[in-house]
Amino acid sequence: MKEEKTFESALEELEQIVKDLESGNIPLDKAMDKYTKAMNLVKLCQEKLDNATNQVNKILNENNELVDFKMNEGEDDGDETN
Repeated sequence: MKEEKTFESALEELEQIVKDLESGNIPLDKAMDKYTKAMNLVKLCQEKLDNATNQVNKILNENNELVDFKMNEGEDDGDETN
């Protein structure tokens, strides 16, 4: 079974592909393959970021249940404009 790529390893691979493509020293066919690979890595990274955002937006309530995080209206956000 193949291990899933971490966000960091996918991002590192994506950065290397961008450097390779920017060099301009790659034949067109290989450049297209790298571009396709890069787009798949972008999709993977976006999915991982979306998943992390969803997890961060949840907190445990008093009953130890996961609930969507919402700030209470009128709650001080620390930005005083007196």
